[in-house]
Amino acid sequence: MQSDQILTVVQMQAAEQALFEAGAGADELMEIAAGGAAEWIRRIAAGRSITVLCGPGNNGGDGYVIARRMREFGNRVQIVAPIQPKTKAAKTAREKWGGAVSTSGGEITGEVFVDCLFGSGMNRPLSGEHALLIRDLADRHGIRIAVDVPAGIESDSGALLGERLPEFDVTLALGAWKFAHWSLPARALMGSLRLVPIGVDVVEGAARLITMPRLDAPPVDAHKYTRGLAAVVGGEMPGAAVLACSAAQHAGAGYVKLLSEDDTGRGADIVLDKSPLPNALSDSRIDAVLIGPGLGRSDAAASRLAAVLQAADNAVLDADALQLLSANAVQSGKSILATPHDGELETLCRTFAVIGEGRRARALALAKASGMVVCAKGPDTVVAAPDGRIALAPPAPSWLSVAGSGDVLAGIAISRMAAGRIAFDAACEAVWLHGEAARRTKAPFTASELSQSVGSAYGACL
Repeated sequence: MQSDQILTVVQMQAAEQALFEAGAGADELMEIAAGGAAEWIRRIAAGRSITVLCGPGNNGGDGYVIARRMREFGNRVQIVAPIQPKTKAAKTAREKWGGAVSTSGGEITGEVFVDCLFGSGMNRPLSGEHALLIRDLADRHGIRIAVDVPAGIESDSGALLGERLPEFDVTLALGAWKFAHWSLPARALMGSLRLVPIGVDVVEGAARLITMPRLDAPPVDAHKYTRGLAAVVGGEMPGAAVLACSAAQHAGAGYVKLLSEDDTGRGADIVLDKSPLPNALSDSRIDAVLIGPGLGRSDAAASRLAAVLQAADNAVLDADALQLLSANAVQSGKSILATPHDGELETLCRTFAVIGEGRRARALALAKASGMVVCAKGPDTVVAAPDGRIALAPPAPSWLSVAGSGDVLAGIAISRMAAGRIAFDAACEAVWLHGEAARRTKAPFTASELSQSVGSAYGACL
């Protein structure tokens, strides 16, 4: 089982079909999926009364199996099913339930509400009747659990297909993660997320969830150059580059050098190179270069960006560098990571003449058009590669919405690239370390305080 893959509805259907072709029956697979969900619900419900809302498809069939399992566990269970089951597996599951089924929510109350109305296949807005039903049932129960994907949410995009949808305490993903589980606005309604395995194999081309990276301590014969030399280019606002240097020092590189004529705010442990930038970049020991934090947008800043793009084989472009970047400046054969926020992403999409609906589609289109790896940062960060790979970030503390947070992320990313990671992997590792550093920093925090927690986040991966 691949527990970090994220599947579209079509990919999930194909994965299930592969299980059928391997000998699993639809009824058997439903018993496995719903049985796993029922075990989670048993732990959460802890003997409380349960109401299961069942729809007409296999998600509703899962609901009938869950209800039967919970009855066997000793819970008081009632089912609401406004539509008769339509699939063969769902019909079989209802027959095995064998108990009473209410067709209307009426005044039904209970302690735990389980939503099995539509699941991940839904792609049209909820009817007014169904929207009212699910809201009313959710309001009358203290604990709310969704199975696979809550009703009213589009699985592939995370879009809301109804108004005033209820918030759930827990969502139990069946078989594999779906994009909605990790994408706003849907993610905000799902509560805690749990994965119920059903034996789905690795799906070629699937997106993945960014998880804790596996990092190593330096080998016994390591020295600062073998661990990687990261260069950070300063600009008109030196504090941002210094902040990126500080983060980079805590993220694994053995040597971090600031290439700047201004050493304002520089700590004693940050090496400064004041020589003309082309000369500084000619140092063959440099493994990766970051430019953008505090760069400015003047002609001089544009010249510094051009020098980096000409000299560096591995680079991270952030902040002002993204505003100055031209479509013909990215040379093929070079490893470039761009780290735009939404405004910068929009600028880059105009620069490279690409369109897309939402951060994920835009990031992927931009990566393919530009040849850069794109880390489209935000409350649901996406990393996209030119070859079509996609990775989604788990939620990070909202305290990251502070000035300088992006400079810290860029510093971590350049450190990981200098340490030998390819751009896509460096971006994923940086995103995870950035979020973990935030979790380890007392809130509210400044970006400088955040950078000091990067080392602790790194240590958690050893």
